[in-house]
Amino acid sequence: MRMFEIIKDQIKDIKKIVFVTGAGISQESGIPTFRGKDGLWRNYDVMKLATIDAFYDNPKLVWEWYNERRKNIFTAQPNLGHKAIAELEKYANVVILTQNIDGLHQKAGSSEVLELHGSIIKIKCSVCDFKDEMVTEFSEIPPLCKCGNILRPDVVWFGESLPQDVWQKAVIFANECDLMIIAGTSLVVSPANTLPIYAKQNNAILIEVNPEDTEMSSEMDLVIRNTSANSLPEFVTMFKEN
Repeated sequence: MRMFEIIKDQIKDIKKIVFVTGAGISQESGIPTFRGKDGLWRNYDVMKLATIDAFYDNPKLVWEWYNERRKNIFTAQPNLGHKAIAELEKYANVVILTQNIDGLHQKAGSSEVLELHGSIIKIKCSVCDFKDEMVTEFSEIPPLCKCGNILRPDVVWFGESLPQDVWQKAVIFANECDLMIIAGTSLVVSPANTLPIYAKQNNAILIEVNPEDTEMSSEMDLVIRNTSANSLPEFVTMFKEN
């Protein structure tokens, strides 16, 4: 039996699809996850690398770590999971609410991507309103803004709130979808872990695509115990056949 066979008869009624994606969808592109077996937070202290206090205590260390991550991300290419989501736009209205900061959904060709936790390819000032695309290399670490204060990666660190405008858009998309697919995320980080609740209020179908059990698995209408790269191309094929 094919993985998505159970919802085949409902495909024709699905017009708006929301994907909630996390580090797992990019793992097969060579980008480590955070909480998995070989996750980044098993090898590094999150409190020394991904909090505003850590940044002010040692901005040079934080920047050196993010520069190493950037090198990995800039050479990474979208995998079949990213590409399947992008192709799905031919058949439905697709929005991606991603916790990832790697930009691989955009690189794959997806046009409606909301980056909940920011982007590693962008920078902002730690004090003023300056924001920009990140340059390839900085002449000094940590880099300084024109105002004289330290620049930081434009990402949401632990203990920080999501930008209010981004979160409001995410809730609207979740409230309006016919189908929500949670792909490659354990959804343990708030407030992203509440998005399926909003979708359920609209009687949306909930599907989880993840090789491992998560705390949200019992709430799903369908659970696919596989990777996004292996399973999502089949999902697109079902739309083609309908």
